Amino acid sequence: MTISETNQNSPAPQHPDTVRILPLGGLGEIGLNMMTFETNGQMLIVDCGLMFPEAYMLGIDLVIPDISTLSDRQTPVTAHTANTGSMQQCAVPGAGVLLSPSNNPKRKLKYSWELVRVNGSWVDINTQRANRVVEEALRQGWIDGLTGYEVTPEFRFGESRLDFMLEKGGERVLLEVKNVTLCCRPGVACFPDAVTVRGQKHLRELAAAVEQGYRAVIFFLVQRGEAETFAPADEIDYEYGRLLRWAVGSGVEALAYRTVVTPEEVKVGKRLAVSL
Repeated sequence: MTISETNQNSPAPQHPDTVRILPLGGLGEIGLNMMTFETNGQMLIVDCGLMFPEAYMLGIDLVIPDISTLSDRQTPVTAHTANTGSMQQCAVPGAGVLLSPSNNPKRKLKYSWELVRVNGSWVDINTQRANRVVEEALRQGWIDGLTGYEVTPEFRFGESRLDFMLEKGGERVLLEVKNVTLCCRPGVACFPDAVTVRGQKHLRELAAAVEQGYRAVIFFLVQRGEAETFAPADEIDYEYGRLLRWAVGSGVEALAYRTVVTPEEVKVGKRLAVSL
């Protein structure tokens, strides 16, 4: 599914009580029978006509109707985007996207933007799903060194609400998740894609938690299929990179895992090296 510009040659608006019928293969054209029925902004295509070429049609394998009218009917879709970053490398005109519809009448926009195709792989740009993906991995025991813990989402610590608090045998672990959609170099996923004062505060809170006896983890959920390592995006937010190195030096653990993204599901996959 792609978002395309409105075609200026599209037919005039249609009355909701009418049906527009268009024979794409022409009338009486044996073999090219493809008919469209259009009403209320929807189009039904009946049959899929094609025929073999005549002897004089050299280099042609099949003859099909002129279906340019189908692309002419594409209209813009405005979708909600649950991502407050800059969306560098993701918000690219012409990129394939996956939208999800909603039947909630209270919503202003019917569709939500879920995935985008980048360099041949799907990328999950919905930051609201990142915590659910990590929570599933924690409960399933897919994260090295974080198995067997009781998982509590959204734990208040200091002036922040961190994503998870884990408990096992008296040990308490605070974990904050960051959704990563940017590659700053080939094969290197980077965070953030915009200056993040909030993210800087989280690093300070995690370092303070270590001082108070907690184990603290900053978890980078990498959505780029081509990424093999993770590094801070110093050229975008130098202060975040500085604080990340300081926090790790203070005892905060930095983990990075790449997701497996398909139109059907998103789940935690391979662990990546973290380069500071």
